[in-house]
Amino acid sequence: MTEKLSDTARETILAPLLENGWEMLEDRDAIHKRYVFEDFTEAFSWMTRAAMWAEKWNHHPEWTNVYKTVDVVLSTHDVDGLSSLDAKLARKFDSL
Repeated sequence: MTEKLSDTARETILAPLLENGWEMLEDRDAIHKRYVFEDFTEAFSWMTRAAMWAEKWNHHPEWTNVYKTVDVVLSTHDVDGLSSLDAKLARKFDSL
């Protein structure tokens, strides 16, 4: 079962993500990052690759796409906040 990140886990797990451009949302326990690509095709291709991992891990992002920009929000709805699944997916997204 997935659990909400503890304060200690947040310090160790989230710190590298925050250094890599992820931001905490002010109004909820979630992280956000904006990816900007060369054009729509690159953005959509990235979303397709990201979607495959999200489906494989059964953990799906909230995201929007406008032309070459993809905004991603990660939070685990089952725990009403951040879990290790969010950090895992964020690291994967960054590597794509």
